[in-house]
Amino acid sequence: MKFTKMQGCGNDYIYVNGFEERILGEEKPGLAKWLSDRHFGVGADGLIFINPSDEADFEMEMYNADGSRGEMCGNGVRCVAKYVYDRGLTDAKRISVISSGKIKYLDLTVEKKAGVPKDRGKVNLVRVNMGSPVFKPKLIPVEAVGERVVNEPIEVDGREYRMTCVSMGNPHAVIFAENVKSLNLEKIGPSFETHKRFPNRINTEFVEIIDRKTIFMRVWERGSGETLACGTGACAAAAACVLNQLTDSLITVKLLGGELTIEWDSGQNLMFMTGPAVTVFEGDVAFVPGSAT
Repeated sequence: MKFTKMQGCGNDYIYVNGFEERILGEEKPGLAKWLSDRHFGVGADGLIFINPSDEADFEMEMYNADGSRGEMCGNGVRCVAKYVYDRGLTDAKRISVISSGKIKYLDLTVEKKAGVPKDRGKVNLVRVNMGSPVFKPKLIPVEAVGERVVNEPIEVDGREYRMTCVSMGNPHAVIFAENVKSLNLEKIGPSFETHKRFPNRINTEFVEIIDRKTIFMRVWERGSGETLACGTGACAAAAACVLNQLTDSLITVKLLGGELTIEWDSGQNLMFMTGPAVTVFEGDVAFVPGSAT
């Protein structure tokens, strides 16, 4: 099975061309878990199949590193855009991608080689319309009373934190803190992820405010652990910052793996994310049906 390793701000995934490779659905969770293992597999935060779609230009079928199905990944979908353009699956510089029934629209920035007129170029930056943030608790989901969860207390491992909850197609709890770099996410991340208030588990963003236009964020992703970046998490963090009157609506999100520009257009109630997409390497792995379960 041929694959391509790609990353956006260090959030890395293994990509498989679903137009060419035929993998049974029941094989995919085990395959994702095996390939994502950084000691015995290729190593990644998860596995993404790029498939044909009747509803959008392409489908992103995403699996987390533990084999669970993911709904959306902002860094992952940017790399989908680079993959399909760079490999000639599309000539369009604006495409649509569906994942778990929801469509995202992406604008591609293409860099061409200087002095090579016939060079069609390669994608180096992608702007994604990430849709509208969702705050209603039952739609996130989070166990709570009221229409929004903003700066609400939650007790984790005997300590009280304040959380703001947002769905960006997947669930997020944003925690504002100081000295975020020193936090022991390996300890507290799993406790947030599996907390009883989150029926479908949760992605948790730990955010430090630098100024009105800049934040620093670390993230614990359900099914993958701490990752170097999370696009939907950056959008959730930006929404939480505005709701708590901590930043402007256009900010730079600094992550362990790089930077993303996030804008919440309040007039349209849409989140826009702009960031890089990078191909790391390509490979071929011997996959025998039934071997990755």
